[in-house]
Amino acid sequence: MLCCLLALALGQGVAFAQETPPIKDAPEAPAASDSPANGTPATESGDAEDPDTAQTANAKVPLDEIRRFVTVFNAVRQAYVDPVDDHVLMRAAIRGLLLDLDPHSAYMEKSDAEQFSEQTRGSYDGVGLELQQLPDGSLRIVAPIDDAPAARAGLRSGDRIIAIDGKLLRAGQNDGSEPLRGAAGSKVTVKIVRAGKPAPFDVTLTRATIRTASVRGRVLAPGYGYIRISSFQASTADEFVKQLDALQKDGPLHGLVLDLRSNPGGLLVGAVQIADELLDSGIIVTTRGREAIGNSRFDATPGDRLHGAPLVVLVDAGSASASEVLAGALHDNHRARVVGSRTFGKGSVQTLLPLDNGDSVKVTTARYFTPSGHSIQALGIVPDVELHPDGGQRRPAPVSEAVLPGHLASEAGAMEGDNAGEVLPGEAPIAAALAELKRMVAQPALPQESRPL
Repeated sequence: MLCCLLALALGQGVAFAQETPPIKDAPEAPAASDSPANGTPATESGDAEDPDTAQTANAKVPLDEIRRFVTVFNAVRQAYVDPVDDHVLMRAAIRGLLLDLDPHSAYMEKSDAEQFSEQTRGSYDGVGLELQQLPDGSLRIVAPIDDAPAARAGLRSGDRIIAIDGKLLRAGQNDGSEPLRGAAGSKVTVKIVRAGKPAPFDVTLTRATIRTASVRGRVLAPGYGYIRISSFQASTADEFVKQLDALQKDGPLHGLVLDLRSNPGGLLVGAVQIADELLDSGIIVTTRGREAIGNSRFDATPGDRLHGAPLVVLVDAGSASASEVLAGALHDNHRARVVGSRTFGKGSVQTLLPLDNGDSVKVTTARYFTPSGHSIQALGIVPDVELHPDGGQRRPAPVSEAVLPGHLASEAGAMEGDNAGEVLPGEAPIAAALAELKRMVAQPALPQESRPL
């Protein structure tokens, strides 16, 4: 029964590559029409309402397990110190069903699901943070949104929020980031724990309407362009094309630096569309799931909007999911050199399944693979040219896919936690990427066999 219902739901779901649990202070969800999982539901989904047909050997839930669940449900309902509403208990049970799967599967109540959808459109009120909720209830900053209040206040990837407006965050909260949201112009104070700082410190932020233009561009030097993609939203591919065309209005570029640092991902198909704009042919990405509906392949179509000019992709430890898809596609097709630090290693695809009460379930349904067939799950992408933060001393990022509790295992048998990259802020990495780009223009590289990422 469960397999049938899942197959039916996947046909209606929203699939996307996304880096953190559903903490809603940053945009990252796609529109349903852009889902790589959209398609014809599995054949058995037509029998989802027929219990006799649905009783296959691998779909049965043992009767003893059902009895045990009912026993625990009734025990809590009858003996807990305070009365608990049946609906609250059932939602908690559903949440628990997803909790131990992996860090990216989660239950989303209606209000969260609606806000999640709003953020896809690139406008919301908050402080502009991509967050991961930790088991103790605190919030780890995956990436600050460019030019948002948090970024302007100096908050960094890897910082941890332990209190909001004087209230300590605790385990068991549904969405600890809720107090960060509020009317534009209002203030909120967060207590930050930062590596290298001897004690927590407070930062006061003024909330704003975050209109996240996910693409920015400029000229770095005559003939050399720069495009920064901060996340993948519904309009990101169109914005990229406009920026690239604007940079080439006076003639083709000698080369382009594509900056994906601290880009947490988002809409998978946005990354696919941008890869297609820069490739003439070749595989962009494939996804493989347990059910056939989770399997897909995206191929480039003829036409390179950069006209074959050399390309450098700049990444760091905050580059995750869809940004890793884009970097992997360009690297494996010998279209770009990757410069920076090892990426986050988020190699799975989630599908958003709407429920009849307005709530949604976000469940991991597939792994994605680069054109050369490599999974970057818990491994990340290793750059061709490695950079380090100012000072040259290695400072591994405090968070990567490989250290998240319950993450999907690496298919390459990576050493857990030993492969974190570094966050590379500021202008120095851009200068290094430009220098590498100029070397490529001066000495075009011969095609080489792709190496594992």
